[in-house]
Amino acid sequence: MGNSPLRIPNLREQSARRSTGHKVKSGFDSLLVRRAEILQEETFHGMLTLERRRAERSHKPFVLMLLDASAFVDAGAATHIMSRVTSVLLKCTRETDFVGWHKKGLILGVIFTEISLEFENPITEILHSKVVNALHDELSREVTSNLVVTAHLFPESRDRGAAEPVADTRFYPDLSQGGSKKRLPRVVKRVIDIVGSAFLLLLTSPLVAAIAAAIKLTSKGAVIFQQERFGQFGARFKCLKFRTMYTNNDPKIHREYVQRFIAGQSGSEKSDPGKPVIYKITNDTRVTPVGRFLRKTSLDELPQFWNVLRGEMSLVGPRPPTPYEFEVYDIWHRRRVLELKPGVTGLWQVSGRSRICFDDMVRLDLRYSQSWSLWLDLRILVATPRAVFSGEGAY
Repeated sequence: MGNSPLRIPNLREQSARRSTGHKVKSGFDSLLVRRAEILQEETFHGMLTLERRRAERSHKPFVLMLLDASAFVDAGAATHIMSRVTSVLLKCTRETDFVGWHKKGLILGVIFTEISLEFENPITEILHSKVVNALHDELSREVTSNLVVTAHLFPESRDRGAAEPVADTRFYPDLSQGGSKKRLPRVVKRVIDIVGSAFLLLLTSPLVAAIAAAIKLTSKGAVIFQQERFGQFGARFKCLKFRTMYTNNDPKIHREYVQRFIAGQSGSEKSDPGKPVIYKITNDTRVTPVGRFLRKTSLDELPQFWNVLRGEMSLVGPRPPTPYEFEVYDIWHRRRVLELKPGVTGLWQVSGRSRICFDDMVRLDLRYSQSWSLWLDLRILVATPRAVFSGEGAY
């Protein structure tokens, strides 16, 4: 493989500035380290985040290799061994690859940038063999046998097993709850979710009973509809809603609609000229009369407060997608599934709902993720009743 056009500029100048006593500036300058050094954990995580964001837009994959020394019981021995492993890695990687701590003192990481997939064998196997062979050549078998080397391709495969989350959390250290600078606000958010969902379930219990009775008396089938959805990091869960459709309906209609919606095509073929385009299935014959009222008022989503209480959802966040929706996502679309726990309401619901195209909906979700605060959650919660009662964009 040839070197990538992406490279770290002015490495010698950076080294010279350090040797002459000049301080290294913060920001990108702090990333311009000498090739003889490895990146510290925070810096490596920053580079991994940047490379992931680049790949989301350019569709050019990269490989993250991890070398885990957790099997070594003696911390001192692990440190000594990892220093020897580092010297081997710096010899067998390109100038454009990044070597650093994925977890300081225990797990070394290598980011192989701008890799090619035009090989007979998977690129992860090729790189894994290259590094393992180099380690075997220069280190003892005792060392290499206790070192766990894994290689991971980004974007992740969409064909992960049903029991596995669709996202590999090793690519997302910036989204880790443990490393979040907003840990306390997130704890407060969870407390608000528990208290708020429990209160709302209690408050709406008479209404819930009335809706359940209306559904049961007017159509055959279960009162509650359970559908598999993706939560944060693609964890699967059963999203609860009141059943609004007749049983034994054809799900192909919605699957085809989702594909058109994500492609930016209107769900309403007969929109009048001059009127806003509606990105939603309208006049759906599969929907019951009671279901149509529930959808118009968003009362069909009341059971999701139970999902919130169980920790699968939040009161505020992106809407959880179905697996067949996720299958046709572009890479950057997937961030709406990964960055925050899904919510009952969110910026999309209070900003026009079905009058917003899919790409703009994703941008709203990402804007919410990047600017999230408890105050923003409060503003969305306050704006939600107006959006519900107006019924704008609901069908």
